[in-house]
Amino acid sequence: MANQSKDGDTVIIKKYANRRLYNTRTSSYITLDHLAQMVKENIDFQVIDAKSGADLTHSILAQIIMEEEAAGEQMLPTNFLRQLISMYGNSMQALLPGYLEASMDYFRENQNKLRKAIEDSIGANPLAQLAQRNMEIFKAAAAAFVPGAPAREAEKPAASEGDELAELRKQMAEMQKKLDQITK
Repeated sequence: MANQSKDGDTVIIKKYANRRLYNTRTSSYITLDHLAQMVKENIDFQVIDAKSGADLTHSILAQIIMEEEAAGEQMLPTNFLRQLISMYGNSMQALLPGYLEASMDYFRENQNKLRKAIEDSIGANPLAQLAQRNMEIFKAAAAAFVPGAPAREAEKPAASEGDELAELRKQMAEMQKKLDQITK
C-alpha cells in the first residue's frame, strides 16, 4: 500500500479529474481507505490537484471523515456538528481550529497515559498477569484446533515456556493455599 515516510518526507498524492488518487511514492492508484490507513499509521501526505496543483488535503480529509460517519462509524455527535456549523462566520471562528487541535492533542496525551496506567497496573497485579497468560495459552490452543485460524508468531524457546509454566504452577499452588485458608 503506502510506504512509511522517510525522514519526515511528505508523500504526494495527485488527484485527477476522474477522482482517482495516485500515490507518487508507490507509483500506484489508491483509495480514500488507503489515505485513512496512512493517517492511522502517521504517514504525512499532501493531496494536490494533478492539473492545477491546488492543495486538496483539507477537503480530502473532510471527505474521509464524512465517509466514516456515513458508514456507521459515527464519532461526531449531531449536537457537536450543529455547534460546529454555527461557528462558521462567527467572530470566534478564527480561534476554533487552534482550540480543537489543542483539545485533540490533550485527549491523545491522556489516552496514552491511561493506556500506560492500565498496562502498568496489569504488570503489578499477579492475578491480572495470570489471567493474561491464561488468555495467551487459550488463544494458542484455540489457534491449534481451529482450522484456518491465523498462525501464531514464532514460538518461544521451550526453556522459557517451561519456566513460564513452572511459574504459573507455583502461582496457582499459592492461590490454592490462600483459598484453602479462606474456606477453613
